[in-house]
Amino acid sequence: MANSTFTLTNANVVTPNGVLYDGVVRVEDGLISFIGKWSELAQPEQDAWGKEAVDAKGGWVLPGFVDLHIHGGFGADFMDANAESYDKITKFHMEHGTTAMLATSMTQSHEALDRVMVAVDAYIKQGMKYTQLAGVHLEGPFVNPKYKGAQNDIYMIDPQIDWFEDWHARFPGLMKQVSLAPERNNATEAIRWLRAHDVNAAAAHTAATYDQVTAAANAGLNQAVHTFNAMTPIHHRDPGVAGAVLTDDRITAEIISDGIHVHPACIKMLSRTKASGKLVMITDAMSAAGMPDGQYDLGGLAVTMKEGVCRLTDGGSLAGSTLTMIQAVKNMIQFTGLPLHEVSRLASLNPAKQIGIDGYTGSIEVGKQADLVWTDADLNIERVWVKGSTHM
Repeated sequence: MANSTFTLTNANVVTPNGVLYDGVVRVEDGLISFIGKWSELAQPEQDAWGKEAVDAKGGWVLPGFVDLHIHGGFGADFMDANAESYDKITKFHMEHGTTAMLATSMTQSHEALDRVMVAVDAYIKQGMKYTQLAGVHLEGPFVNPKYKGAQNDIYMIDPQIDWFEDWHARFPGLMKQVSLAPERNNATEAIRWLRAHDVNAAAAHTAATYDQVTAAANAGLNQAVHTFNAMTPIHHRDPGVAGAVLTDDRITAEIISDGIHVHPACIKMLSRTKASGKLVMITDAMSAAGMPDGQYDLGGLAVTMKEGVCRLTDGGSLAGSTLTMIQAVKNMIQFTGLPLHEVSRLASLNPAKQIGIDGYTGSIEVGKQADLVWTDADLNIERVWVKGSTHM
């Protein structure tokens, strides 16, 4: 992807410190070199930068979104394990503001998961035109059939540390997150191994008790997959997984803010409960995202999409989403009443920090990649830049 040099002017820039109104963002060779006011610039800079100006027309300029949990889009799935499908996924979600993501797998055989690891590694090494793949998120197969959701229970097994060791040796740094049920045999040892190798360990599709989740957090568990979904719920005498996630500041909570997977009131409650920096927005989007209603496949399971809602054809369970990150941002503002600059952090900086890529992306700061989303006043996307380049 070729780098670009340009100046964004007349922009309301969302920074880690709030909003810079009527601001300027200068990009040089794909990196942010200046954030400030036009009046701060000397005349020679004004003259030179003005020739390369992009007028944001009083719209918002946000940091590109980082999606830690996404299975696909525009008819393609990361389990397809080929570059053509990965181009479809990354192009579609880039057009909706996502500039970095984790290729998320499904509960499948070791052989199928290995193909994903090989394909993602190759895709990253060949260079990526659209949304950047920052690594792999393995969602399963180390989960509990009691809360299988839209995962295939044929392949559900206890955590296999030898698999992790093999993938870590062959693809250093590619595994960024492994989601598992902490009550399964060998889960504690697996969590310790993952955290020792800087891999997120996340509770997912789990029937664990509150105490089991607490014990897992003591071992290093640091994230919860699609909070409230596919986990033991809160009861006032039995807090369950959801209760542990809401009250343990060591655990970062994912949330699908489509208003379908989780009631808006519970999303609002979560946003008020989690400590600063411990909530991340995800799409959990599947191949049907961006596509018309009809029949689709998710990890080998038949899915029917009707009016944008995906459910298993034979069971009715929710099966991923058709959400995009920009829509998730709009929904989050509506559901919680949080201001845009706070919601932006949930969609960009928090997830970037969670997988250790915040040194170069996730916020609009001098020295970072120009991963930027320009929208109008109503958060409708005008243009997206990845490393300072746009394909829109």
